[in-house]
Amino acid sequence: MVNGLQSLTQWESYFNNPTKGRLGLLNAIQHIGALAGYPFAPYLSDGIGRKPTVFLGALIIVIATVVQTTSQSVGMFIGARFLIGFGLSWAANAGPVLVAELSYPKYRASLTSAYNSLWYSGAIVAAWTTFGSFKIAGTWSWFIPSALQALPSFLQVLLIWFVPESPRFLMSKGKEKEAVKVLVYYHADGDELDYEFQEIKSVIEFDCTANVGWGSFFASPGNRERWSGNGLVSYYLNKVLSQMGITDPTDQLLINGILNIWNLAWALIASTMVERFGRRLLFLTSTGLMALFLTLQTACFARFRILGDYPAAHAALTFISLFYAAYHIGFSPLIVTYTLEILPYNIRAKGYNIFNFTVSVALMFNQYVNPIALDVLSWKYYIVYCVWISCECVIFSSSKPKTAPSKRQRRYSTVVDAATAQAGVAQDLGHREEK
Repeated sequence: MVNGLQSLTQWESYFNNPTKGRLGLLNAIQHIGALAGYPFAPYLSDGIGRKPTVFLGALIIVIATVVQTTSQSVGMFIGARFLIGFGLSWAANAGPVLVAELSYPKYRASLTSAYNSLWYSGAIVAAWTTFGSFKIAGTWSWFIPSALQALPSFLQVLLIWFVPESPRFLMSKGKEKEAVKVLVYYHADGDELDYEFQEIKSVIEFDCTANVGWGSFFASPGNRERWSGNGLVSYYLNKVLSQMGITDPTDQLLINGILNIWNLAWALIASTMVERFGRRLLFLTSTGLMALFLTLQTACFARFRILGDYPAAHAALTFISLFYAAYHIGFSPLIVTYTLEILPYNIRAKGYNIFNFTVSVALMFNQYVNPIALDVLSWKYYIVYCVWISCECVIFSSSKPKTAPSKRQRRYSTVVDAATAQAGVAQDLGHREEK
């Protein structure tokens, strides 16, 4: 939403034309608010449940959006954005975990991938609402898109109670009968239900006896090997377009709206490819194409800035759209799915919280630095991202694919080392044979 607001002269004049550091803070403050909320998120999610945590987070966002829409100063607007980030940290921690734990196993990867990809459905609403309201005189031009930001969270507040609680959470609290009801209604009955129930129960019991906690992220090679920080490229689209000679707010908002439709389409297409092509191949393809298209975009942008070549600027815009498509092939569907897949129940909320915390730190830094760096370095700033993504390509290509473990071994080995995993599998199989 803020990306679109930057193209509105009404919004800029209302807040005294924020530039550089102030503009960076307006964007980064939401992630600062999220950082303040993350320490509480996993304990709420594991303590009171996934559903109540989503409700509380969404309620905070609704209240904060009201404050944002009625802001009378930059400080009030920044404070409201902080609260939005705070509430988002709770809802975004419990939401995808609930989706993953409720999904039928066959469709879990696709549904979890679609969760993150559907972010662009909200981006489309924000982009086209801003496009439709920017010709309205006065503050209503930005009041309307700001107020609509509360709509998804308002729907969550109303509808979350019609969603069942996670059967894994219910079983962890000793509510096995309630968990069975959820599994029967949403998954299956008969032998399949018994197998799934016993599998969930054995995993939770194993996690409890293994004394899984924060230290488990560092205690064994099985977890340390899976840590690899990935930077996410974030652009100030109106600044980029202005430096390419596209300065008309109508054109900027139109391009923003079209790009978000393009993004949603590619993100959803990629969500259907997760099981077909595998995680590593999608990551490799994504980073390789991102490096290629960003390099070509940088070359075209440089040619326009140095020689004033407008066809080069138009080519750069094409490569921006291709870069987004490449990003969505791997990162949009997989950054949530892969993170949740490798985490066992007892540290799933904590582990996903670490993921969110890391992403917020990276985005906070990028969103604060980007407007300053773009003003100072212009096209040269893109070289930094070209180098970074090239490093990602090397990391992914040098990672040797591991032999897929059995289903039982995979669920144990995500939290412990190989020896302990094998012992857990043997113990589980032994119990089944005795039965």
